[in-house]
Amino acid sequence: MATDKKEDLRIQKTKEAIRKAFEEMICEMDYEQISIKELTQRARINRKTFYLHYNTLDDLLRELQNEMAQDFIKRTEGFKRPMDMDKITREFFLGSEELGKVGERITCSGNYKYISRKITNDIMNQTWKNESRSASENPYIQNIIMTYVSQSTLAIYKQWVADGKKIPLEDIISIATQLICHGINGSTL
Repeated sequence: MATDKKEDLRIQKTKEAIRKAFEEMICEMDYEQISIKELTQRARINRKTFYLHYNTLDDLLRELQNEMAQDFIKRTEGFKRPMDMDKITREFFLGSEELGKVGERITCSGNYKYISRKITNDIMNQTWKNESRSASENPYIQNIIMTYVSQSTLAIYKQWVADGKKIPLEDIISIATQLICHGINGSTL
């Protein structure tokens, strides 16, 4: 039994080293520039060890984005969509800030666009699609609403980051919430 615990600890430490090196590289360079060779050097493991845990860098990236999506889903558990969009928007911004530079790069960097879209789709499919709908609700209208909300929120966040976060967090949350929930004509901006 003690051997199993040691193996589990070694595996855990190895995966943490891989993850730490990967996150550092995401913050420093475009995804296409990340190589398994450099990743394994930074993590101080050999290539074979990497391949024991992941088949490709894309698998490691998918694991990271799945964790990001699941964290957001957990943060917004119990919120009703679209009625609680103010709370959901708030949690998006707070959660994004907690992710730090890695979250910013994955969400905002041009080379990671397909990643943020994948995360958005995963979140929408796991949350909005699970909301109970009356038989009269049109699923195509729901898709339009989901797209509007997700893309508007992402666009506001990306612009805020691009502007160097010159607007305080609470203020950008308020602005985003007003725009997303009430539109430009209904907001008090």
